[in-house]
Amino acid sequence: MSKRMLIDAAHAAEVRVALVDQGRLEEFDFETAAKKQIKGNIYLAKITRVEPSLQAAFVEYGGNKQGFLPFAEVHVDYYHIPVSDKERLLASMSGDDEDESHHHQESREPRGEGEGEGSGEAQDEQREGGRERGRRGRRNRGRRDRGERGGEERQAQEGTVSENLENIPEIPASDTPETEAFAKTPEQPEIAEDPQTSAEPQDEHAERPDSDEAHGDHHDALHAEGEEPSHFSGGDKEGKRNKDKDEIDTVGNESFEDMPVRRSNAYRRYKIQEVLRRGQIILVQVIKEERGNKGASLTTYISLAGRYCVYMPNTARQGGVSRRIGSYEDRKRLKETIEELEVAEGSSVIIRTAGVDRKKPEIKRDYEYLRDLWDEVRELTLSSTAPAMVYEEGDLVKRSLRDLYESDVEEILVQGDEAFKSAKKFFKMMMPSHVKKIQEYTDVTPIFEKYQIEGQLGELYENSANLRSGGSIVINPTEALVSIDVNSGRATRERNIEETALKTNMEAAREIARQLRLRDMAGLIVIDFIDMMELRNKRAVERALKEALSKDRARIQLGRISTFGLLEMSRQRLRSSLVEANTVSCPRCTGVGYIRSAESTVVMLLRMIGAEAAKGELKEITIVVPEDSAIYLLNQKRQEIQKIEQSTGTTIYVKPDHKLMGTEYFFEHMGRPQLHRHSGMEQGGRRKRKRRDRDRSRFGGESRPNFREGEQRPGEEASSQQESNEANEN
Repeated sequence: MSKRMLIDAAHAAEVRVALVDQGRLEEFDFETAAKKQIKGNIYLAKITRVEPSLQAAFVEYGGNKQGFLPFAEVHVDYYHIPVSDKERLLASMSGDDEDESHHHQESREPRGEGEGEGSGEAQDEQREGGRERGRRGRRNRGRRDRGERGGEERQAQEGTVSENLENIPEIPASDTPETEAFAKTPEQPEIAEDPQTSAEPQDEHAERPDSDEAHGDHHDALHAEGEEPSHFSGGDKEGKRNKDKDEIDTVGNESFEDMPVRRSNAYRRYKIQEVLRRGQIILVQVIKEERGNKGASLTTYISLAGRYCVYMPNTARQGGVSRRIGSYEDRKRLKETIEELEVAEGSSVIIRTAGVDRKKPEIKRDYEYLRDLWDEVRELTLSSTAPAMVYEEGDLVKRSLRDLYESDVEEILVQGDEAFKSAKKFFKMMMPSHVKKIQEYTDVTPIFEKYQIEGQLGELYENSANLRSGGSIVINPTEALVSIDVNSGRATRERNIEETALKTNMEAAREIARQLRLRDMAGLIVIDFIDMMELRNKRAVERALKEALSKDRARIQLGRISTFGLLEMSRQRLRSSLVEANTVSCPRCTGVGYIRSAESTVVMLLRMIGAEAAKGELKEITIVVPEDSAIYLLNQKRQEIQKIEQSTGTTIYVKPDHKLMGTEYFFEHMGRPQLHRHSGMEQGGRRKRKRRDRDRSRFGGESRPNFREGEQRPGEEASSQQESNEANEN
């Protein structure tokens, strides 16, 4: 069987794309008409609020919620500072970029602590910050920043926003909340003030998953040259093993590797409230989708992705070749191609992995297309009024053809006339020599059903996945992390426990990488592998997982298998997960996954009835409960209700209501009825059901008639009549 790309666009409500290799689903993406992807879109936006405590701005760009713009993502062009200061900053940035380019081309090794000077050293220190997070690192960074700023700021004019900046690093972080927030910008993650953290250096990695700068140049060089870090080879020395436990590898994520290595450090010299203004018009691009109550994350550093290259029109001298291209000859040839592109000053180009085997005319055509596209964006921006969208990334079909298609894909089958025409037009423009691979699927049987993809997609909604050896993995997403448990199951064919554990873990590592990719699960992930005694076996599993994750488009940070058999990793969130996007919380359990047992619920209701009757305020009490609880009360707890009536002299009525669920109940005599719950297990779902609870408190006369203990329940009369009729017939 061949490698195919299947595009199901038969229904306008949802478009699905699957990459199938030997009949096995390897990549999957979807897009619904109700929620289009906005990541990558460019907007002309307006700053609505500058927040000093966050060192960020909130931006109105036309989305459902205001966007979030960190100070580190604001280009110097938008700074409200004197022209002379801005020119010096831009010149400094250009110098930094030249130093950085020279650094990557020649040495590609991390500098020593005393090497380098000026802004180039500051950039090296910035990237090393992910590994050097102690007081010594922060003290050295502050000293170097002060030295770097000294020569430039002697020429600053009095009264400008940059005055007294030399004193900023010397102000204690605890003096003002603004200073504290400024000290903890995204590219300067701080270690929490916790004695345990300082006592256990390995815990510092808990702060690293969200930092794009967390990995150092040494790992970048290894990945770029296609080498495997030496710490994966295992070791006999205890000191080396202890050192290995603290190391984290970064794998996958071509999209990350294609983007600039780092932003300018110019934002460190100012505070956001000094250089940005409310109502200021800016051009922003969405880098992270809206999720829950959080708005989209934005940047002013624009990037336009093509098939073979990425064009960054306002990022100077940060181009190059994707680090995933390891061949020295290929890198050298592609760098020569970049030099021939005649990239405009102030912009840059990065060659993507897909361009490694492409000829110069193809790469040049792709670059010229992106350059013309940027010109169109600029023209539309000048004629637009904020907030307005000036560029749309493209629909799912085009994005998938651009990002998922590889030369080893033998055919592309498209179901849906419009999608077929769009795909063919896109390929004619981007890859004319590959147009013949696109075929329209016209069979009556749905395309995913014919190629047995529907069944594999259905399995993604389960919390477990079976392994061919007989084992399984169980995936449980929680609020804090995603836990994955590896079980051997029926995999008992090996000679001993160690071999069984190794084989099952190796197979599970490959399947886990596939499941994470298909389900698009992100955040902190903890894998509980089957315990193995030998260190070499643990390293083998780590290598297998790393290799399987290397194909992932998301950025992944991978830890090591601990003494307890746990491996921690983090995965970049590209979009909402499959389950999150296509499911809703269960109304019965409110998403918890379990409900209180009937017996426990009824005992709780009896306590509430007894407490209310003991007040002696009323002669009659009516409690409204769910139907199943009412049936259980009257069938199993009649005597308990009678005892409460006799001891308190109160008549108790039980009224069922089909609108109530679980442990919900209320007393009718309390005026406007309000629901009560007495289940600690349902605390997590209270907020989600708050609005629904308000609606359910307005029952009016819709509830069923009440009935007293000892009277017939609904259905009892019909049952008695049926028994009587049967007796008469006999």
